[in-house]
Order: sequence, then structure tokens, then C-alpha cells
Amino acid sequence: FFQAEDCIRDTSVTGVQTCALPISKGGEDAETFRWGLDRFLDESRTLASFRHPNIVRVMRFFQANSTAYMVMEFVAGQSLSDWVKPRRPLNDAAVRGLLLPLLEGLGVVHAAGFLHRDIKPGNVFVREDGSPVLLDFGSARHATAGQELTAIVTPGYAPLEQYHSQGKQGPWSDLYALGGVLYWMVTGNKPMEAAARVREDPMTPAAKAGDSSRFSSDLLAAIDWMLLPPENLRPQSVGDLLASLKGGQEVTQRVADTVRLAAEAARAAPAMAPATAPSMPVF
Repeated sequence: FFQAEDCIRDTSVTGVQTCALPISKGGEDAETFRWGLDRFLDESRTLASFRHPNIVRVMRFFQANSTAYMVMEFVAGQSLSDWVKPRRPLNDAAVRGLLLPLLEGLGVVHAAGFLHRDIKPGNVFVREDGSPVLLDFGSARHATAGQELTAIVTPGYAPLEQYHSQGKQGPWSDLYALGGVLYWMVTGNKPMEAAARVREDPMTPAAKAGDSSRFSSDLLAAIDWMLLPPENLRPQSVGDLLASLKGGQEVTQRVADTVRLAAEAARAAPAMAPATAPSMPVF
């Protein structure tokens, strides 16, 4: 679809001679390329407007060599994977110390109408001062009702709706991925791929796999809620999730009941019929 062609070397910016052009110089391919280029620049402009300590900052975006670029700040620190290894077993305070700032940053992204779409341990960095930062917005897209979004899949972290362009993607999709990161943090195991969990879910829930002497019941219940396969049963916003983490024993029990009943409904559903379950907890 695209090919590299000779372009002017731009050493002041990239130092690399690159050029992306559609093979066809006219017609549908060229129009598609131009449409994608325009969307990339629009999205870069919005991402560059974000100012939050837990979101990597877009410093500059520009067109050159017949394509476009996004320049992000350099973050000194460790990937979450490297940060976690010497600190296992983690405890509730350590997990919340990373989770809450990431949720604040993600809330800013969602409030602007964007989705990250590729949250995973490799895209979370921990700075030298211990603060987390969400990286790599290369897959970020504006979430417009009715818009088709490309499939973006990191097995274990991507929700089922990201496996195809017709999936209903929204803030709940990013929360599923973040739930997968939390599951890995508290259990030491990568979550099972979403496609394997659609019917009878064989994955051990965090409430059972996590050490209850180290992690609070509301945190473990919230993780299981975030990882529910049906998107309509998960927390629909960062606010929903924060409310569940601060809501006390009654809210924790409502979330746990939703997770349990959703699993029971999935097991009892006919093979070709969609599973149904009680509505999400209301806070």
C-alpha cells in the first residue's frame, strides 16, 4: 500500500531520510493517505494540549518528508516491568500509589474524547521519583460515536472490542487494559487473552488469585470489575472506578456481586445467545 521513496534528508529533526507515500499517486490510495495524515495531525494537536504529570508530553508535531511526526518528551526511569521485579511481592499501597495518578492522567485523556488503546506494562514508566507516566500514544484515537476504530491488540491487555473495527470502544476499553496491568501486578501472572474469556471464563479472578493479606478487597474487586469481558458491565468511566475504590464495604460488595453474577450469566447463556447480567453498580 505504501512505499519508501527518495526524500530530502532532514537532519535538523530526525537525522533519518524517510518518506511515506501511497504507491498510487492518485485515486483512493492517495485520498486514504491524505485522510490518515490529516487525522494524525489533528490528534497530535490535541495530545500536545494535554498538561498532566502522569501523561507523556507531546513536545512537537510537524510535517516533513511527505509524512508527519510526533515528538514526545524523554522520560527517565524504568518500565513498569523492570520497576516491579525487585519489589515483589507488592502491597496495596504500592499498587494504589501507581494506579491513582495513572487514573487521573487517563481521566484527562478521556475528558478530551480520546482513548489510549494500548495500555500495558511496557507503556507505563516509573520516574526516578516513583511517579508513573503513561507513554506511547501512537495508537490513541478520538472516540466518536459510530466511528470505526482500527483493531489494536496486545494479548492479555486488549479487550475483545479492540479485536475488530466494529467493536464498541470507549473509556471502558482503556480501563480493561489497565485492569490487566493491575491483575499482573497483584498476581504475578499475565491475564488470559480476552478472546478466550468470552463464554465460560477460565481465568482465576483477582479476588482469588491475589493475596488478601496484602491487597484490600475493594482493590481486588475493582480489578475483576475492570476485566469483565462484556464492555457494558465494566466501569464506564474513570469516575466510576474511583468511586468504587473509595466507596467502602457496601460498594465493594456491590461490585463483587456484579462480577460474580456476570460470570454465572455467561456460563448459563445458550451457546449462540449473548450473555446477560445485572446492570453495573450505581454510585
